[in-house]
Amino acid sequence: RGQFAKVTPAFLAKEAVCGDSAGGNLAAVTTLLVRDAGLPITAQVLIYPTVDARCKSASYARYATGYGGLEAKTVEWFMDHYLPDSETRDDWRVSPKNAETHTDLPTALVITAECDVLRDDGVAYTELLTSAGVATEYVEYPGMIHGFFNYLGLVDDSEAAHDRVAAFLKSQFT
Repeated sequence: RGQFAKVTPAFLAKEAVCGDSAGGNLAAVTTLLVRDAGLPITAQVLIYPTVDARCKSASYARYATGYGGLEAKTVEWFMDHYLPDSETRDDWRVSPKNAETHTDLPTALVITAECDVLRDDGVAYTELLTSAGVATEYVEYPGMIHGFFNYLGLVDDSEAAHDRVAAFLKSQFT
């Protein structure tokens, strides 16, 4: 009980979910679950999110090898071990782009890296959110690879992406 007893819908009204890569998947699924539970949430930040576990977009082929540590075969290995039954990959709780509806979700910031197998996932999810009437900002970082957000102090665009997330969250909470 303790501190959790103090959590109220008013408290949750100033919450955001954020995640990158598989964490972006968890954040997207969480916003759907929170919405379906009728709880308020302010914003979502999805940084090169995995939103389709079938991994069939064009960017998987285009950036399959040679563009950093996340290659198409690596994602395939993860999926084969995480979801060995390929039919489960269609479930919206694994592939949030397959949710029945994307209406009434919180404002979103979606960030992608141009040279990333997950790039098209971010683009497609942005389009789904926008077409469902969700206020969505999309930012792609040209020439960047998967994981660049974690290269703070090494890559200028990492700092720019962190600044973009901070500005977005500040705009949602003020």
